[in-house]
Amino acid sequence: MIPTLPQLSDYDISPQNGFLPSEVPLEVLPDAYYQPWETVARSFQSLILAKRLRHIIDTLPVLSTEFLLTEAEWRRAYSILGFMAHAYVWGGDRPADIVPPPVSIPFLQTCKHLELPPVATYAGVCLWNWRPLFSGEPVDSLENLATHMTFTGSLDESWFYLVSVAIEARAGPIVPTMIEAIAAARRGDSTKVVECLRTFAERLDEIGGLLERMYESCDPHVFYHRIRPFLAGGKNMADAGLPDGVMFDDGTGEQPYVQFAGGSNAQSSVIQFFDIVLGVEHRPTGEKTSNQSAPESDSQQAPPHGFLLEMRKYMPGPHRRFLEHVERVANIRQYVNSRRHDRALVIAYDACLAMLRALRDKHIQIVSRYIIIKSRESRSHSRSLSPKEAANQRLNLANTVRRGNSKKLRGTGGTALIPFLKQARDETGEPAIDAWARRLLNNGPGSVGLSDGVATLGKLNEHFTGEVEIVGLAGTWSVDDSEGGVCSIFFARSSKH
Repeated sequence: MIPTLPQLSDYDISPQNGFLPSEVPLEVLPDAYYQPWETVARSFQSLILAKRLRHIIDTLPVLSTEFLLTEAEWRRAYSILGFMAHAYVWGGDRPADIVPPPVSIPFLQTCKHLELPPVATYAGVCLWNWRPLFSGEPVDSLENLATHMTFTGSLDESWFYLVSVAIEARAGPIVPTMIEAIAAARRGDSTKVVECLRTFAERLDEIGGLLERMYESCDPHVFYHRIRPFLAGGKNMADAGLPDGVMFDDGTGEQPYVQFAGGSNAQSSVIQFFDIVLGVEHRPTGEKTSNQSAPESDSQQAPPHGFLLEMRKYMPGPHRRFLEHVERVANIRQYVNSRRHDRALVIAYDACLAMLRALRDKHIQIVSRYIIIKSRESRSHSRSLSPKEAANQRLNLANTVRRGNSKKLRGTGGTALIPFLKQARDETGEPAIDAWARRLLNNGPGSVGLSDGVATLGKLNEHFTGEVEIVGLAGTWSVDDSEGGVCSIFFARSSKH
């Protein structure tokens, strides 16, 4: 029996906004009972700056979640408590490994309701943390968006989150469009499939333009040293001062320490949706495909990438189940594969792969500029510190670079980034149907040029050694596979070891 197609309303997905809520997230919880939380939220950055946040949270009452009546209220509570928990952990000179009951008890309850882990996920800092400046204007425009909460109060941090919000909004209509394409493929309507794929490719190009706007108002130095440390989770954070992770004290004294990854755009459902509907498969990092030369063979499916499946646990429950449903019905790759003679269909499908691959190239550039280069600058600076200065340096993710035997820079997700991103980018082109497109999308590292009469697609001046050169005003920087780090809310993913 052919499985039914998913209904968006069953999974809390908006036909217009996609995985963003249909209604604007609440700016304030309506019940006055939650005034203590909202009071902290209103003075959030000031309390962090004055180093008073931990004391204020310690003295808060333990509030019940029974007066949260709507999903919007649950989301607002989750977002506030997630920000408070991370600020409590990372807001001092040394990280705190125990979050006290006034935050822990209601936070764990909201997490259970929303099917999310107790950490500041992509949902809490992006999906449910925005508002339009003017209600009559589109929410996929960066000129019409603002955040509810930030750790630093800086324009840079707001912009960092809002780029992802705008991308989610711009991508929203792709979701029903591609469900429609799956239905069209079932009934053999190639004309409709081509129309949907062309719309998809155009939207992916627009999303790439939004991603590149990160540079406009988010300074790499501010991001790396001020914003990024607050986004870290408790996973693989021993070098940053959390060898066991974090314990959420529920007052019983029996709660175990837990280790959850920090915010990552691998937690964005829409990015995994892109891969699923196009049939892009991601293997464990470092594993090569056994049959690149024969993409028409769909019988040997690659093993799933453990990290990507792990990241689904950081998505709201309905969104996670939606992706599982789409996996059961996705048929576009097989449909195009069976109609190779239809040039319009093949070109439209390969164009989507090209646009998605280009999007991942742009993300690698951003990661290189915002993390790799800044980490090397930070490491160079740390070598110049005296022992006394080094001992007094604030301990957080921004200054724990290559401690001891560590060979990889750790990011907010707790794992290395660059090897995964480069492989994910390369895997995006593997399903290409047309032989010319396959050569274009799957060429080895190199700059733009001609090879056997076929244009090659550059990869940020990558060398065969695995190094990447980023050319900028400060000169040329080399980036190799030994470094990486997931900060990141924008399409950041990491390899799981």
